[in-house]
Amino acid sequence: MLAPERQKFIMDEMHKDGAVTVSRLATELNVTEETIRRDLEKLEKQEALRRTHGGAVPIDGTTYELSLEKRKSTNVEQKQKIASIAANFVFSGDTIFLDASTTTFFLAKELKKLKNITIITNSLRVVAELSSCEHIKLIAVGGIVSSNQSFVGSLAEKSIKDCYFANKMFFSAKGVTKEIGILESNEQECGIKQNMLINSENKYFLCDSAKFGRVSFAKLASLGDIDYLITEKEPDEEFMSALEDNNVKVVTQ
Repeated sequence: MLAPERQKFIMDEMHKDGAVTVSRLATELNVTEETIRRDLEKLEKQEALRRTHGGAVPIDGTTYELSLEKRKSTNVEQKQKIASIAANFVFSGDTIFLDASTTTFFLAKELKKLKNITIITNSLRVVAELSSCEHIKLIAVGGIVSSNQSFVGSLAEKSIKDCYFANKMFFSAKGVTKEIGILESNEQECGIKQNMLINSENKYFLCDSAKFGRVSFAKLASLGDIDYLITEKEPDEEFMSALEDNNVKVVTQ
């Protein structure tokens, strides 16, 4: 494949997934990582993208963020399976944080049958889904309402930081790499999740396998900041080794 063809492929993949990694591109194009780095360097000089550690994102400085409706219909089967697995870790008496991701929305649906649990969330969709469940104590953090149907901003962050503590947190993100950790494409959501991480005892990262190796511009957490990674398919051997080194338990069923 000639350089222009490779570079078109790189741009197409970046705008489809929101970001690209050198290692994944090298594998898919059957070229060396050095070749990919040269392609990325050329594209950056053309102001077509911005290079990051291990990959690249669109030139505006953020990954392309799919609309809520689009995310709701992406990898639905995988997200539902992950949500079903995650529900097995929630018990009567638990107080849990749920972020505003689509995967945790599927988890909220699974939790409707449980009793005597407290859910703290910044997700309007979770609030709407669970508001009629008399056996669940539901707390919305408040704040600015974003286009993703979530509460964000300083009020939401302060509410989580100063008022609440949960024994479990369930969240998702844009991607995760073994080198950087967990990454997010929305700075406001990133701030919310970081405060939830600080104020929770056990952290469960819900991540479908399409997000392994995917980069974004905002670092949310290191691998060592989570306790469990719940997914529908184990990552490769190198990734598994990095997770084990950070004492992260991988759950697939």
